[in-house]
Amino acid sequence: MTALRLQLTVADQQCAKLRHLLEEEFEALRNRNLDAFESLQPVKAALLADLATVVEEQCRQLASVDAAPDVLTRWEGFRAAMLECRDLHRRNEILILRKRDAIESALATLVGGFDSVSSVDVYDRLGRTNRPRRRNAYAQA
Repeated sequence: MTALRLQLTVADQQCAKLRHLLEEEFEALRNRNLDAFESLQPVKAALLADLATVVEEQCRQLASVDAAPDVLTRWEGFRAAMLECRDLHRRNEILILRKRDAIESALATLVGGFDSVSSVDVYDRLGRTNRPRRRNAYAQA
């Protein structure tokens, strides 16, 4: 049982490191510091691999013995912390996707790749909607 408590302590420490790393990742993304973001990825992968190993061992031990109430309480606390880390990871993913979409839209606008489904409405001086014309219209002129 003491081995399980020790593993929970290690898991809690790793979870705290993961939470901190996800916060650093978010700040790097928010500040558009891709070098910092990229440097965090191997650290995150190693930390997740270590966490997976510890959690697998904890689950095996919890299933094989009758765990003390304090151990179960700590396990639930660990699970809640890992769910919070999952939410932070999702937040970072959403930020990446939004930035990617904005970049793709900007590139499409610069290249002139307008199509009827994803084109942007442009308003003229009178406030009327004026869809951009295709490139061929310029070539014909």
